Amino acid sequence: MRTTRLAFAALAVTLAAGCSSSGTVEEPQAVAPAGPVALTYWTWAPNMDKIAEVWNQANPDIKVTVSKQAGGDDAAAKFLTAAKAGNAPDLVQAEYQHLPSFVAADAVADLAADTAAIKGEFSQGLWGLVTLGTDGVYAIPQDSGPMMLYYRKDLFEKYKIAVPRTWDEYAEAARTVHKADPKVYLGSFSSKDPGWFAGLAQQAGAQWWTIAGDAWKVGINDAATTKVAEFWGGLVAEGVIDDQPYFTPEWNKALNEGTQLSWPSAVWGPGVLESNAPDGKGKWAVAPLPQWSAGENSSGFWGGSSTAISSGTKNKAAALKFATWLNTDPAALDLLVKEAFIYPASGKGQASLGEPPAYFAESQPDFWTQAAAIGATARGFTFGPNVGVTYNAYKDGFDKALQDKSAFGGAVTFMQEATVADMQKSGFTLED
Repeated sequence: MRTTRLAFAALAVTLAAGCSSSGTVEEPQAVAPAGPVALTYWTWAPNMDKIAEVWNQANPDIKVTVSKQAGGDDAAAKFLTAAKAGNAPDLVQAEYQHLPSFVAADAVADLAADTAAIKGEFSQGLWGLVTLGTDGVYAIPQDSGPMMLYYRKDLFEKYKIAVPRTWDEYAEAARTVHKADPKVYLGSFSSKDPGWFAGLAQQAGAQWWTIAGDAWKVGINDAATTKVAEFWGGLVAEGVIDDQPYFTPEWNKALNEGTQLSWPSAVWGPGVLESNAPDGKGKWAVAPLPQWSAGENSSGFWGGSSTAISSGTKNKAAALKFATWLNTDPAALDLLVKEAFIYPASGKGQASLGEPPAYFAESQPDFWTQAAAIGATARGFTFGPNVGVTYNAYKDGFDKALQDKSAFGGAVTFMQEATVADMQKSGFTLED
């Protein structure tokens, strides 16, 4: 096993366990230096420079300079390259699925000893997304993407279908709608959006990666994930669900024209609908995701990011102080919403949201209340150090399944095999 892998495994099993917060945010345990400090923060969130300036005015001894990044996989790769070269920024916005690869490369600092006081600010599911191994904490949650069901309220009434409470009811509604009008679908399966599928797998209780001692265990083809895949595969095979990828011109048109009636998506969905389905304003509403069994109450995450601190920074305490302020201070949370247009990970940040998104002002005036309640039920899971390989395998595997009209369970097996092969090739120790 390579040195970086061994270091990661050791970290995973020796970190001190965090304790619960009393709800009062305290200063991080580390003490920021008294002298002037200059920090660099890589982020793609809009207007973060304006937010940093508010901090700088109030904290002249810790100046934060924002370096705007493109985001996505390219941003993650750029950070890893910079960390390897020894010139990484002090802070970086890290998508949850990329954080384990940063940890495996020893590129981000362990914050477990310094974040116990703020743990209670976040839901258990969100805190789990920044925790690896035995309570190793490698970032502070920044924004969140809990999943919910968006649906055309008026068209549900037209086709006389109730909002599905279970996935079985969703399937029956899909059949009813498509039988009434063969040009209309309840929803679509997207082979291009692995993050969407991962969120649905989380809801079902999947655990794609776990750490067992000094080894990784990969379980992408577990029963929960296979159940999700076979459910959607069955609906596609019946022809009652479309297989149009999300965010394509064709999919946008279907949303706007009302020939696609629902979308299991995340809390950031209003922006997509407002841009791509303007004619639906005031007609869409939200509800919790359908459940696998009646009486259950769980969701998953699609998207979201955290604030991590580079392991190479010479000013960890100062960086931690800024990261804590950014993601827990009421004034900062208000700025994150109004300037960066994100859904804050902090529970009190979510509770402070007022007016609903304009797109939902008429049809769902309690949008943020619903979102907070749903978000509290969202399950996360540990992402692995090669999630990019897994996500690419998702696209390849499900594209092939759609083309061949084969069972979706085979695509999940392909994801498992591709992930394991890559981890073995990269020198990770895997549990048998």
